[in-house]
Amino acid sequence: MKKLHNTVIGALHLAPLSGHEGFSGYEKIQQLALGDLKSFQDGGIDAVIFENNYDLPHVEHITTENYEIMREVGKELKKHASIPLGVNVLWNDYGSALRLAQVIGLDFIRVPVFVDTVKTSYGVFKGVGRRVADLRSEFGIQTVEIYADIHVKHAVNVSVESIEESAIMAIDAGADGVILTGKWTGDSPDVCDLKKVRSTVGDFPILVGSGADKDNIHELFKLADAAIVSTSLKEGIVDVEHTNLASWEQRISALKVREFMEQV
Repeated sequence: MKKLHNTVIGALHLAPLSGHEGFSGYEKIQQLALGDLKSFQDGGIDAVIFENNYDLPHVEHITTENYEIMREVGKELKKHASIPLGVNVLWNDYGSALRLAQVIGLDFIRVPVFVDTVKTSYGVFKGVGRRVADLRSEFGIQTVEIYADIHVKHAVNVSVESIEESAIMAIDAGADGVILTGKWTGDSPDVCDLKKVRSTVGDFPILVGSGADKDNIHELFKLADAAIVSTSLKEGIVDVEHTNLASWEQRISALKVREFMEQV
């Protein structure tokens, strides 16, 4: 990835993978993913990260079958991508993410639980810290950047560290950027938290991981270097009853991407 500055990363949510409600086969997953990639690129997005967002309930480590699906879809995305491409394997499968980065030739990964310990609807996840950077070195892919969440959304932070302390811990553990989110999908980070982390980390890259839209991106980019965006760029309306605010059938709108990027 180039230096982050007002960078917008589109989150490409794969349709449900094998064993999850809504699974419709590899060909359908690939077709929808390539359609979303085209919409992102047609709209002028800076980068894309693909993830298995709709594999509910999430698990710590995905199955071999679903790794293979993500690998093959990722290869197709890479063929058609003219912008940097990354991956996030939910909930915290950094090993699979790094293997995908190595095999496909990705530019970055996202690690939701990097240094904190959090309690989620899917269990307790403990920070993996330096193990991610060590495995990256072992794979010989040091140029793959690690973007690490701190005090991540959809979780209760069990750790005692403040958000500033978690930011420093993430940097010390090898993160290339720290991600701040709100409490849930569609909720932007607390501005006070952004200010505290910015004051603590200096010019180290900060990414907004939820809640960015065309109405608040100007304010967010006063403090953050990049934003990961998806929900506000999807077709249709937001469903507040849905964990992800949108169903997996709702695809990325090239028009909404273009309008967002015009604001940026």
